[in-house]
Amino acid sequence: MDIIKTEIEGVLIIEPKVFSDKRGYFFESFSQREFEQKVSETLFLQDNESKSTYGVLRGLHFQKPPFEQAKLVRVVSGKVLDVAVDIRRNSPTYGMHVSTELSGENKRQIFIPRGFAHGFVVMSEEVIFQYKCDNYYMPEYEGALLWDDPQLNIDWKLPMEDIILSDKDKKNPTL
Repeated sequence: MDIIKTEIEGVLIIEPKVFSDKRGYFFESFSQREFEQKVSETLFLQDNESKSTYGVLRGLHFQKPPFEQAKLVRVVSGKVLDVAVDIRRNSPTYGMHVSTELSGENKRQIFIPRGFAHGFVVMSEEVIFQYKCDNYYMPEYEGALLWDDPQLNIDWKLPMEDIILSDKDKKNPTL
């Protein structure tokens, strides 16, 4: 795997080595050993998968201490704009975000350490989205930020009228 550093320390884009021929392709989507060598000594405890349609925006979600989560996210099919927002109060990049396109075609992954809010918007007709977490989901420690917080200034790359939100995500607080 190749590692691409982003503007925010710890948030990394991972490009797996893909072997393709006329039969299709093969790639190792995760290796604990290689991940620990090149990215972080993170032990993932839970895998999640979601299916969404065009315009669905999920986020910006996080878990509060002591149940914060690091995530390794990827798209199996379709395309999303994936966003990680630094919510570590003592960080020099507090309030800044990284966004990147993840797709079944580019097979990129993004590692988001603890202390970040995370979200994505679906840019294709449909998407299958997977993510690994290093801590269990605890509903009573769930937090979220408003997706269109002007202070965050996130360009979601879709017209506002195409954005589809859950009732819960429409009411999230600002940073």
